[in-house]
Amino acid sequence: MQARFSPDGRWVAYASNESGVYQVYVQSFPTSGGKWQISTAGGAQPQWRRDGKELLYLAPDRKLMAVEVNGAGSSFDVGSPKPLFDALVSTSFPGQLGAGYYAAGGDGQRFLLNTLAGDSAPVPFTIVLNWTAGLKR
Repeated sequence: MQARFSPDGRWVAYASNESGVYQVYVQSFPTSGGKWQISTAGGAQPQWRRDGKELLYLAPDRKLMAVEVNGAGSSFDVGSPKPLFDALVSTSFPGQLGAGYYAAGGDGQRFLLNTLAGDSAPVPFTIVLNWTAGLKR
C-alpha cells in the first residue's frame, strides 16, 4: 500500500505487512531487480525527497524517519533510519490506506503535518433522532 515512485521513476517505495508488521520497502521498477527493506522497526507512508537521495516514512511511534538512499546504479544502497522529530499525526498507525498525514518540501527541510492540536480528548456530540417531531407545524 501507499506506493510512491522515485523521482527518476526507477524505484517504488511502499508499505507492506508481508512480514506480519508494516514495514517500508523499495523495489526496482519494473520488477526485474531486487527488493530492500527500508524501515527497521515498522513504517508506513513513504515519501521521496525531490532529489531521490532520501526516503521519509512514519514509524509506529509517530516519529518521522529519514533514510539516506542511493539508487543511481543497478543496486540500491540503504543507510540507517534516523528520527527527525515526533510527528504527532492525528491517526493510529499505520493509518488509512493511501492517506497522507504529512508532506515534505522538495528539499526535505520543511514539512506540513496533519497533527493533533492541544488537547486530543474526543469532543462530545449529540445525535438527535426523530428531529422532525420537534418542528412546529
